Amino acid sequence: MRRHRTTARGVLLLLLGLGLAAAGGSATAQTPPNKTPPKIIFPVVGPTMYSDDFGDPRPQGRHEGNDIMAPRKAAAVAAESGKVKFWTTSAAAGCMLYLYGDSGTTYLYIHLNNDLGSGNDNKGKCVAGVAYARGLKAGAHVQAGQQVGYVGDSGDANGIHPHLHFEVHPNGKGAVDPYPYLQKAQHLLFSAVPGTPFALSLTGTVVAATPAKLQMNLTSLQAWPSNLKLTNLRQTLTLTVPPTALVQSVARIGGGVTASVASLLNARKGAQVVVWTQPALATLKAQRGDDGALSAALIQLAP
Repeated sequence: MRRHRTTARGVLLLLLGLGLAAAGGSATAQTPPNKTPPKIIFPVVGPTMYSDDFGDPRPQGRHEGNDIMAPRKAAAVAAESGKVKFWTTSAAAGCMLYLYGDSGTTYLYIHLNNDLGSGNDNKGKCVAGVAYARGLKAGAHVQAGQQVGYVGDSGDANGIHPHLHFEVHPNGKGAVDPYPYLQKAQHLLFSAVPGTPFALSLTGTVVAATPAKLQMNLTSLQAWPSNLKLTNLRQTLTLTVPPTALVQSVARIGGGVTASVASLLNARKGAQVVVWTQPALATLKAQRGDDGALSAALIQLAP
């Protein structure tokens, strides 16, 4: 394995003036020569900015990943299920994690957090609870979408806007452009410690509906208690609708809004819909938006 090298200074104008740090490296080979999954879990939860900067020239070589700009300590999650390895000996990459995916693909998570406070204090170490997810141990097998770390600016990204340098190595070999995978990746709806309470407000359009089930194309959401807000989403969700759920037809008349009791049987395809989920305890299935993992408490339909 060759030494990981990154460069941060001097590449500061991309993405609204936010610096993009680079990282390069080869990964330990995996045994089965399988294919990278056609669709992975997007590796960061919450608002992000990224571009296809794979292969861009850097003083120390070509850029071997994509830099995903995100808030400091945003949740970094497993792109697919697999085994994790902490990598803490590269001064340039800082706190780094390898994810050896069950498909045979290796993913690199570089420049993870090393700050204890809300700012860039560099007082933390590459340990669980700071760089890696609380309670996570090197060698553990994780599920797709499970939190594995926190976004930061460790290594030679220090002082640059926090971001995740993300690499994809099919069959554990040379790096390939992550951008096509990121563009098709499934975004987690929210991030929460499993077993803690959450609720969501979901906005989108109706795909199909029965009295007990609603399928919708999701365009935006807000999560509580984190107050996370996401827009420009493109995900289809199937929610359970229990008998206790309230269904309303909402219309704007003049300067006001009227709501009347309605039935999902009258929900037309393509109609605007807002759903408030029932308060529940967080699970990985709920965070991914798996079919039936979310249950509706209130549904408001446009006529």
